[in-house]
Amino acid sequence: MPNAYQNMGPAELDAMIAQLEAEAEAIRARGLKLDMARGKPSVEQTNLSRPMLDTLTSKSELVDEGAPADNYGIPDGLPSARRLAADLLGVDAQNVLVCGSSSLNLMHDVVVNAYTKGIGGCKPWCQQGEIAFLCPSPGYDRHFAVTERYGIKNIPIEMTADGPNMDEVERLVSTDASIKGMWCVPKYANPTGVTYSDEVVRRIAALKPLAPDFRVFWDNAYIVHDLYDEGDKLLNIFDVLAEQGRENLVYEFASTAKITFPSSGMAFVTASPVDIAEIRAAFAIERVSPEKISQLAHVRFLHDADGVRAHMAKHAEILRPRFELVQQKLEDGLADLDVATWTKPRGGYFVSFDGPEGSAKAIVSLMSELGVTLTGAGATWPYGEDPRDTNIRIAPTFPSPDELGEALDVFVVAVKLVSARLARA
Repeated sequence: MPNAYQNMGPAELDAMIAQLEAEAEAIRARGLKLDMARGKPSVEQTNLSRPMLDTLTSKSELVDEGAPADNYGIPDGLPSARRLAADLLGVDAQNVLVCGSSSLNLMHDVVVNAYTKGIGGCKPWCQQGEIAFLCPSPGYDRHFAVTERYGIKNIPIEMTADGPNMDEVERLVSTDASIKGMWCVPKYANPTGVTYSDEVVRRIAALKPLAPDFRVFWDNAYIVHDLYDEGDKLLNIFDVLAEQGRENLVYEFASTAKITFPSSGMAFVTASPVDIAEIRAAFAIERVSPEKISQLAHVRFLHDADGVRAHMAKHAEILRPRFELVQQKLEDGLADLDVATWTKPRGGYFVSFDGPEGSAKAIVSLMSELGVTLTGAGATWPYGEDPRDTNIRIAPTFPSPDELGEALDVFVVAVKLVSARLARA
């Protein structure tokens, strides 16, 4: 279907491009310095957790249910921290490890353990020749970077409105033993905001991989990050696995990075009893014990899963207007032109935008010239190679509302100008 610019005659299109170039030049002259590159919490959000800093003082008892927080030991994490993580994930606390502040760090370490030592008695991945991971795309660039670093082939898998294209996933994992894993952000996926449907979750749980050391890396980063009271519902994959009598298929990760303070929170991993025992043994080599003072502060501040949800409702009050502003600016500026589509997530941290084929790199480059930094075009695909050069990740959380509105106005002009130039080419 031709868009509005493709329907214009040559003279009309030239006039439109001249008008848009004049608008861009006026923006360039303003010397803007705006940043929408990464999904970081705003200052208002991190301020919500400042009272946590008052939960511990020099007079505080640094003991959690008999477990010392001020010394070595308790390698699996404080009892109350493991219970809080288990309640959020809907799993048995015995199968949860709480260690460090970064779930990405845990994912990296689990990949490294599989790569150097192997999973479930299988040969280490580094001794198995070429191996591969499935990468629902557009997806999270830092996931793809982990496997790429170790020479693991990243295979893009189409992301649909319900989650990964499961026909393709099932075909590949059931016929190719070199495929060892799949990256997943199952709720409010980065960057599309898609929550996997019940059918997709059930089909993932029912996978019959040819490789016995295949694992799904279930990064539930946005498990409590709803923008509205009625957030998306995600099936608990471990409940589905139990119903099917399956185990040893999924590693699930999450953290408090966007709940309290990024890089100063709690990260956790859960898996089947067999798999978590293997992870525990691997972690024991590199960790004497986790950082338990932070864990103690978190459980005394958040208390339990209900406390987390109440805290996240405050986050939503800050974020919801920003996400609604994105929808308003894009609708007002672009909807009638038929040059782009974008997602309308009900939670998470991103909006996924697709412009005309061949436009993303040009839009991001023009935005940089006009003083606005975006995530690099192609970053949401393995190796930075968006096959159609259409996808741009919009991160509306960090800028102030005024800065966000200004950046989106620039974005609309950039999309229009690039789209018009493509129509003339």
